[in-house]
Amino acid sequence: MSLFSLQRHTACVVCSLAAVGTWASPAEVDETEDTTARYQLTYNWQHHDAFRANYSGTNSLSPHSERMYTFSTTAHWGFRPWQDGELYFNPEVASGIPFSGNLVGLGGFTNGEITRAGGSSPKLYRQRLFVRQTWNRGGEQEQVEPDFNQMAGWVSKNRFVLTAGNFSTLDVFDDNAYAKDPRTQFMNWGNWTYASYDYAADARGFGWGFAGEWYQDNWVLRFGRMTGPKEPNGLPVDFALGKHYGDQVELERGHMLADQLGKVRVLAWRNRAQVASFNDATQWLQSQQGVQTTPDALIAVRGGEKIKYGLGVNIEQAIQPSVGFFLRAMKADGRTETYAFTEADGSLSTGLVFKGGLWGRTEDSVGVAFMHNTLSPERRDFLAAGGMSYFIGDAASATQTLNYKPEQILEAFYSFQMMRGTWLTTDYQRIQNPAYNADRGPLNVYALRFHAEF
Repeated sequence: MSLFSLQRHTACVVCSLAAVGTWASPAEVDETEDTTARYQLTYNWQHHDAFRANYSGTNSLSPHSERMYTFSTTAHWGFRPWQDGELYFNPEVASGIPFSGNLVGLGGFTNGEITRAGGSSPKLYRQRLFVRQTWNRGGEQEQVEPDFNQMAGWVSKNRFVLTAGNFSTLDVFDDNAYAKDPRTQFMNWGNWTYASYDYAADARGFGWGFAGEWYQDNWVLRFGRMTGPKEPNGLPVDFALGKHYGDQVELERGHMLADQLGKVRVLAWRNRAQVASFNDATQWLQSQQGVQTTPDALIAVRGGEKIKYGLGVNIEQAIQPSVGFFLRAMKADGRTETYAFTEADGSLSTGLVFKGGLWGRTEDSVGVAFMHNTLSPERRDFLAAGGMSYFIGDAASATQTLNYKPEQILEAFYSFQMMRGTWLTTDYQRIQNPAYNADRGPLNVYALRFHAEF
């Protein structure tokens, strides 16, 4: 066994043993923690049936029956180095193989864990390393409950919080109580966040930067800047934060509706990076002969800094204590290639989540959601001309490229608590027009997920 392999497996064992100890002495909700050690383990197995495909290209999902899986185990360690300060470190081991052996053929991918999976061999890497500082500004005190990368304690309702270091944009922005975590809730990318939110990050979904949060009564204002990849959808990070970056600003308002808690968030984002224009790439394609099997057209015209932006709204609303509603809708400008997330320029997701207290199982949950993803005219013209991006492109010949229709996805899940801290989830997704192509699909995906947290 190699040294790196030994380190990987040792990390898994240490995390598992520490997790058992943590189970034996959970933090009380009203306790103020000075240290925290929490762990998670998730295995997600998925299968899709054979489906209709009039033709297939290099970036098409295979129309034959397939299976995929992802595995991850993560440690969340933190402590308070000074008053109102917090420092967190997350090592993670991950592995997995997507459908068709590569991450292609969909706008709304079916497993939120697949971004961190790089093959069948588990890989150990640093997921997060960040500091959080809180400045309390008076007002009522409110309780912070213990959670992953969050220590129990008390804070002022009016406060300013700064997060800086290596983390994910989604750790701070676009929260939603009912559709956020692909390890415990919906699995599809379009329910994890806005599918058209091309937030700056490396290929695993993380980056370096800062985010500020200003809490004032029922209002929260968030702003931040994060690093993106050196090349679109790549793993190496571009640290030239003054030149290439992803900016976002979010305004949140909490409210009561029919005595039930709800929140509305409006998010605006702007990326600046060296990316290709779809119009330039289409012109390049038209000067060539034959159908492309690689993203050469995008690479050939990629040069100079370009701006990409979008605007979205995020709603969560409790209907009653055991029933919640959510909705996300976003529109991006769609003139340039995908920088760091997925192939979507407009997205809508909405659904309901039912807590198991309704039928006597308080830790169970059921969810159902609908997603509607669209492409900009510029991206559609590029694909119809025979272009290939990194994730989609069904071109098989000059007359078999893209028969455009919006990608529509239905997802439903049941999460069943097996024992304390462990859940088994069944999930079904039906995808109409995969990769926005009416000449392919519909696609049925079945999943089984095991999740444990300690």
